[in-house]
Amino acid sequence: MSDDGVSARSVCVLVCEDDERLGERVADGLRAAGFIVDLTRNLTDAAEHCGVRIYDCLIVDRGLPDGDGLELVRRQRESGDRTPALLITARDSPADRREGYAGGADDYLAKPFSLGELAARVRALCSPRRSPHSPVLTIGDLVVDRIRRRVRRSGILLTMTTREFCALELLAARAGTLVTPAEIAAFCSDSTSTAGVDEVITRLDRKLGRPRIIHSSAAGYLLHA
Repeated sequence: MSDDGVSARSVCVLVCEDDERLGERVADGLRAAGFIVDLTRNLTDAAEHCGVRIYDCLIVDRGLPDGDGLELVRRQRESGDRTPALLITARDSPADRREGYAGGADDYLAKPFSLGELAARVRALCSPRRSPHSPVLTIGDLVVDRIRRRVRRSGILLTMTTREFCALELLAARAGTLVTPAEIAAFCSDSTSTAGVDEVITRLDRKLGRPRIIHSSAAGYLLHA
């Protein structure tokens, strides 16, 4: 059981990716992390799988042989299915992200990405205590715009490095829930090590000002307005 209450071994994931090598790598990586994974390569097969099995998370590429993977998410939402959906795609412009969120996606991960980040995002999406996923996260006077990658507090635009924004995005998405250094390092997916997370959080705390909204403990960090 992870710190967010999600046991990977109880999470069933559908991956829809037409690139054979990437699809197998993603499926194998998630299985190694303990997830149950079904792999499909086109919209038709993915839709058939969704019709016969209940999934905890959908991981869908946008550029598929028989259409845009976002269509699968749209159809699920139109049918009332709220299964968390994560789009994986090379299409990473603000307009693409807006379209993805508007179509019902819960998260958006640009290629290339690390398997550690992908697993961390799936766990966050499937957590029973996660905050509702939105392109714009608002916690008190803090506003995190995930599309434009901008942060405001009390209306003031704050300058963030890529690592700082990444850490803050995860903390804001799981506001009120303890997030471990390992989860932040995996989510940020770059050279940020577990040991370096505390330095990133320290800089974040300074930039966010007072009253303090990031609370630290030996177990991790919690954002609470």
